[in-house]
Amino acid sequence: MWDALVLSTVVIFVAELGDKSQLMAMTFASRYRARDVLVGITLATAIVHLASVAIGFWIGEAFADYQGWIAIAAGIAFLGFAAWTLRGDELTEDEAAKARTSTGAAILAVGFAFFLAELGDKTMLATITLAVREDWFGTWIGSTIGMVAADALAIVVGAVLGRHLPEKVIRYVAAAAFAVFAVLLLGEGVRAV
Repeated sequence: MWDALVLSTVVIFVAELGDKSQLMAMTFASRYRARDVLVGITLATAIVHLASVAIGFWIGEAFADYQGWIAIAAGIAFLGFAAWTLRGDELTEDEAAKARTSTGAAILAVGFAFFLAELGDKTMLATITLAVREDWFGTWIGSTIGMVAADALAIVVGAVLGRHLPEKVIRYVAAAAFAVFAVLLLGEGVRAV
């Protein structure tokens, strides 16, 4: 479980760097208390990533005899995540406007917005990919910690520095990290097949 927790924390933290969720977190933090934003993010992330690990666990169990091929598929997926990260992710003006003008309880507004934003996002897909091979509980907790930590970093940096993170550098570092994970998984898969 600990290996899955550490691995998923690192992978999801890296995946979240430069993601539109970080931009949403900064935008919400300019309107609501940082604590309320973090609670909303944590609740939404825990729910989305619980569904993700359930999907990943089911796939892992259904194809348990094909671990080599699963590692190769995961490696290919991580190469895709690297490319997706290089392409970048931006908050549209409509999404930013909704974050700035949302009404109601802060935790609910933030939680609902993050829940919708994370459905089908690369962090959700990366969590599914990790849960196929790793302990589901460790992956769930680790992926939740990784995402909340990255979004908390965005809130703090945005509040302290008053500007965005250097997106280009972050994209390159995150894409390189995904590529390294991809190569490791592909090597493991090829050896197992």
